[in-house]
Amino acid sequence: MNEHTSLIKEIVKKRRMIWDLARADFRKRFVGSYFGVVWMFVQPVVTVLIYFFVFQMGFKSTPPVPGVPYVLWLVPGIVPWFFYSEALNTITGCLQEYNYLVKKVVFRVEILPVIKLFSCLMVHGFFVVIMIVMALCYGRTPMFTWLQIFYYSFAAAMLALGIGYLTCAVNIFFKDMAQIVSICLQFGMWLTPIMYDESLFAKDAPWLAPLLKLNPFYYIAAGYRDSMLTGSWFWERPRLTLYFWAVTALIGFVGLKVFKRLRPHFSDVL
Repeated sequence: MNEHTSLIKEIVKKRRMIWDLARADFRKRFVGSYFGVVWMFVQPVVTVLIYFFVFQMGFKSTPPVPGVPYVLWLVPGIVPWFFYSEALNTITGCLQEYNYLVKKVVFRVEILPVIKLFSCLMVHGFFVVIMIVMALCYGRTPMFTWLQIFYYSFAAAMLALGIGYLTCAVNIFFKDMAQIVSICLQFGMWLTPIMYDESLFAKDAPWLAPLLKLNPFYYIAAGYRDSMLTGSWFWERPRLTLYFWAVTALIGFVGLKVFKRLRPHFSDVL
């Protein structure tokens, strides 16, 4: 607990430096690229279009929210996944990327994953705006629950950060960790009801829906859709909310513990 409190104090104390480094990290992604920031949107937009044509045009999927087009139901589920997967991937490799800072005795390396997280949040902000504009273009009436996106974005950030502390620390010593994370994220996307609704299995495999809810990201994807489409608040899912934060807190505790245990050896390996 002292480690968590100390880290929070360090983040607050050095918030200006973290913000400056996060902006620099954001700009660095597109240095030397002719189209620059445009590439940030190309792959996610293409991904959405592929799933739209496969599930809506091909399989004629019907979203569970009456009167809502499939693409409008898909986007609130896939936008937080883009953020979560990008954050976890970039955090996993952040110690190697910033190895010159890791080797500095006076620099507290625990803030490097936070810098990557803030950089990914900037990208996420653009996609949230696009998601809202798309909803307005489809004639959706703005709801107060749209503000809940900030809460669920924070939830996704805490989950990614907790896992990221574990993966980035292990990645220093076991270089295959980055590839394992990437593969797990590919599976994770299909193990989370993002392109499909869990009610599809209600008849043939009724046991599967409760199992899917054990995935903590289910809470985030469902929460984005609650916020944007149904107008439900997070306290209307009390058991799922308690479960998510209990799991996230446990993951964060374990991740920081492993990070702290391995931290003295980072400089030697790098």
